[in-house]
Amino acid sequence: MIIFITGGERSGKSRYAQDLALAQSGNPYYLATSKIWDDDFKERVKRHQEERDDRWTSIEEQFEISKVLPEKGAVVVDCVTLWLTNYFSKYKGDKEQVVSEAKAELNKLLGYQGVLIIISNELGMGLHASTKSGRDFVECQGWINQFIASNADEVYFMVSGLPLKVK
Repeated sequence: MIIFITGGERSGKSRYAQDLALAQSGNPYYLATSKIWDDDFKERVKRHQEERDDRWTSIEEQFEISKVLPEKGAVVVDCVTLWLTNYFSKYKGDKEQVVSEAKAELNKLLGYQGVLIIISNELGMGLHASTKSGRDFVECQGWINQFIASNADEVYFMVSGLPLKVK
């Protein structure tokens, strides 16, 4: 089962995803997809870690999510935006390569024997990016969000901490 949660920054996506995972399993997994690139982000990661207690098992992977998933269980994947940033950086903003590689990896997640709760940001609702690379990234993010949503069993859009069921 795939549950997709999208919304704006600080909309409550992670908290809601963690609550869903705990409702599915007494010992869920948290798969972090980002790398820590500055002190501000390091502090943000620390806050997220402190929100989880010893019931959680943490996994870190920046590209090949499918290779580190447990055989089954409830897994929160946080988040697609940071994961896609890794590909965007690796392929120097080549939109076709980024989307192709991301979709190929996401296809490997279909049919997972447990529950995948995938978090992403809905970037296209914000300000229009002022740079070409910013606009290109928003396009990649939008295409990948659509791909995940089309393959998800459930989709939620978070607004001010409240989940709106979309699918």
